[in-house]
Amino acid sequence: MVSAALKQGQITPTELYQKCLSLIKKTKFLNAYITVSEDVALKQAEDSEKRYKKGHSLGDLDGIPIAVKDNFSTSGIETTCASNMLKGYVPPYNATVVQKLLDQGAILMGKTNLDEFAMGSGSTDGVFGPVKNPWSYSKQYREKRKQKPHGEKEDSNWLITGGSSGGSAAAVAAFTCFAALGSDTGGSTRNPAAHCGVVGFKPSYGLVSRHGLIPLVNSMDVPGILTRCVDDAALVLGVLAGHDPKDSTTVQDPVKPFTLPTLTDVSKLCIGIPKVTLPFYYFTEMLSS
Repeated sequence: MVSAALKQGQITPTELYQKCLSLIKKTKFLNAYITVSEDVALKQAEDSEKRYKKGHSLGDLDGIPIAVKDNFSTSGIETTCASNMLKGYVPPYNATVVQKLLDQGAILMGKTNLDEFAMGSGSTDGVFGPVKNPWSYSKQYREKRKQKPHGEKEDSNWLITGGSSGGSAAAVAAFTCFAALGSDTGGSTRNPAAHCGVVGFKPSYGLVSRHGLIPLVNSMDVPGILTRCVDDAALVLGVLAGHDPKDSTTVQDPVKPFTLPTLTDVSKLCIGIPKVTLPFYYFTEMLSS
């Protein structure tokens, strides 16, 4: 829907960037970001706006704010893996998945917090401190716990985001970006997605390039996708998937575009279920329950 709004001129990439940047600053207490690439993102937003004015949009991701877990290499932007060991390290190149998103006109808002070197399940073990779940500060949760509204000095009874891609999950859940990259070795994208109420997807090993992802376990690491709906995850996957000559483990055959049915007929899944057509997201929830 945001992509459609950009195409229809209801909002500009620069305005969208400014809205997300404002939310990043307002939700700084979540500690979702290690680095906010404010100047870089502004330049990318301005370039995207020029393309839209000329009618030369690069695609559905053009002008869309994204975030990247801080274990993916980003050219000219510090990459720390939430560790003092890499403090001050600025890669000279982008990870393949990052470059693919930028090539589509995505706006990189910043690098997100994680467990140190992606080894953890709570996003509490990095040197920059824990990531706090945005739902900790929801009205419903506060009323349930009979707590006062969030204040600047309040620092108790917050919920974890899960890990190790907790920063990316919190960034998406807090509306500071519309998609984020995580990494998934044994659940590090899916776990925080479940904690934060967003979509987390781990592609099959080899479908997406690992080049530029600082490894935890080479034979298991996969770049993950975090979004707020399944359609957005499929869209991002379609951009990222495919062979990369810089990663010998990626698929060799061409990857077909990913499409999702808007309606799914589940009438034949089990005897006794009445014929009914359900939205795709409801269908996936049924299968996982």
